[in-house]
Amino acid sequence: MAEKNSERVTLEIYGATYHLKTNEPEYLKQLAATLDKKIRDTAQQYKFFSGGNNQIVMLAALQILDDYTKLQKDYAELVSLLDDK
Repeated sequence: MAEKNSERVTLEIYGATYHLKTNEPEYLKQLAATLDKKIRDTAQQYKFFSGGNNQIVMLAALQILDDYTKLQKDYAELVSLLDDK
């Protein structure tokens, strides 16, 4: 992600602070905000879950991967439909 003209950004995700370099600071901030929201939503959904932060983050990661995998499948089906025309 970081190259010659990169900029240092500070991100906060679920209470943890990260310092990264990137050529696209606003995009990275947007990704971090989306990830933070997803983790917080997951924590709220599993508020009675006895696991710690690592387990909540892992559950959020699994949900994100599930969403991504379903989108890939949908995209492949759309491309296939367009190819058939």
